[in-house]
Amino acid sequence: MANKMNIKIEGRIYEVDDDLTVLEAAKKCGYRIPTLCSWKDNQCSLASCRVCLVEIRTSRGGKLFASCVYPVKDIPAEKGFEIFISSPMAVKARRASVELLLSNHSKNCQQCVKNGQCELLEVARITGARDDMFEGAKTKTTCDFVAPGIVRDTSKCILCGRCIERCKEAQGIGVLGFQNRGFETVVGPAFNRSFASSPCIQCGQCIEVCPTGALSEHQQIDLVDEAMASGKYVIVQTAPAVRAAIAEEFGHKIGTQDGTGKMVAALHRLGFYRVFDTNFGADLTIMEEATELLHRIKNGGTLPQITSCSPGWINYLEFFYKDLIPNLSTCKSPHEMEGAIIKSYFAKAHNLDPKDIFVVSIMPCTAKKYEAARPENRAVDGLPDVDCVLTTRELAVLIRRAGLNWDALPEEDFDQDLLGQYTGAGVIFGVTGGVMEAALRTAYFSLTGEEYKKIEFGACRGLAGVKEAAVEINGKTIKVAIASGMKNAKPLLDQIRKGESPYAFIEIMGCPGGCINGGGQPFVKPSLLPYEDDEILSTYRQKRAAILYAIDDGKPIRQSHNNPDIKKIYKDFLGEPLSELSEKLLHTHYNANRDIFPSVKK
Repeated sequence: MANKMNIKIEGRIYEVDDDLTVLEAAKKCGYRIPTLCSWKDNQCSLASCRVCLVEIRTSRGGKLFASCVYPVKDIPAEKGFEIFISSPMAVKARRASVELLLSNHSKNCQQCVKNGQCELLEVARITGARDDMFEGAKTKTTCDFVAPGIVRDTSKCILCGRCIERCKEAQGIGVLGFQNRGFETVVGPAFNRSFASSPCIQCGQCIEVCPTGALSEHQQIDLVDEAMASGKYVIVQTAPAVRAAIAEEFGHKIGTQDGTGKMVAALHRLGFYRVFDTNFGADLTIMEEATELLHRIKNGGTLPQITSCSPGWINYLEFFYKDLIPNLSTCKSPHEMEGAIIKSYFAKAHNLDPKDIFVVSIMPCTAKKYEAARPENRAVDGLPDVDCVLTTRELAVLIRRAGLNWDALPEEDFDQDLLGQYTGAGVIFGVTGGVMEAALRTAYFSLTGEEYKKIEFGACRGLAGVKEAAVEINGKTIKVAIASGMKNAKPLLDQIRKGESPYAFIEIMGCPGGCINGGGQPFVKPSLLPYEDDEILSTYRQKRAAILYAIDDGKPIRQSHNNPDIKKIYKDFLGEPLSELSEKLLHTHYNANRDIFPSVKK
């Protein structure tokens, strides 16, 4: 527990907690010191950017220190220490640090994907840094456009180390590191290999924390343009987490607006043939996955069953836990299921040739770009279930490019023919624990013949990295676990490997907090946030999650098995969960021999 202490900043005494750094304490006292290597969920351990330098004076004079790592407990006011943020020494040092970074930085800001969201340019503005103040050799550029989900451009890298720390802290993998020395130093996988030739799970968490354009998603907007120009029936579907964050791209505060209606209106105006909700696919997933779980429990199948909705998690399993593939549900993820249904059930009902249909998924995730390209996900005539994936950020690019005014858009509904209705159970897939809760709602009904009266399974909720629950059904206790982020999932997986797992069902999501915090979601950048960023940074996941839970709470139907359109598709087309046709269209298999990703064209 922190103790209180006094510090002196710019001649004034402030009381702060003694477990803070100077950077954190200054912020609590109303000062914002610029920084590039520090991030709220990724506390700085490198002090590499030197942008947060402050002068700390004693009776013997002043010295410069990196405020992001210097603890306030080392500078008590009563011993004559004083912190200066705006002294000539500190101002000049911070400006020089940024000017050095700019001297080794690519200047093609106009074409940069982080244009308007670049933290380097923001701190350059704050510090008054001047361009071209230093001349000389520059870091040799590596441009990695090969991996399906992530693009790396070292000419824009400032060696802050945020991505390195994020990969370690969120996923426990450590794919990224500093390579070479001196002017040859770059950040990348071992031996400066491509992401495609490394055990990167393509989650995109590194993109989320990168302050510049050094890391970005592999954009596929051009594929959508080509499909529309060729006259194909371009059908779009959107994941639940997208609606919880898309409004942020247009100036709205995090968590203040459910963007569903305006998002659908924008997609209609962008010319898509149909605009569907991936939540229908989520309801399908629950029907198949819950039935699969019950089948394993009743027939002595491999337990615990592990969910398969997160492609980042699937990549991790195929790289590091190949022996646990039998535990993995064979269900495709919701957007893949929906893509297969569009090219079969929907195509047949509308007399369309599946070859003329182009399915676009709007997802909060960069790993889904590879998932769509997997050869295992080709259920109809060898065609991909989903033809391309755009992130939430890419959707915002499309909306801006079309000149659409977000705030002026009306509220419109998803198209309702065949794949229209969805339940609250489908919506909560976007937050960690949501798949588990939705599955338990249906599994409870399947085992008892009655609805779970409370509807919500409270133990599944919350953003803790690991959650456990025990559910009593027909006098039998079913233990389940939930994890998000591979670092949190690893102990559960090791437990299974040792044969010591007490669980029947485990939900695993690749990104901490689930899809609401996916690698394709709008950026939450400290230096670009309003001044109350401490509160925003600590609660942005909760705020996005609250939107999805509110939608669930407001839906008249909150269990997947009660969705009338789901009942209809099983009656008219699929037959029943785990039927021969369901297995063909809605289930997949995994690759125990995969060591790298297939290359994609630039």
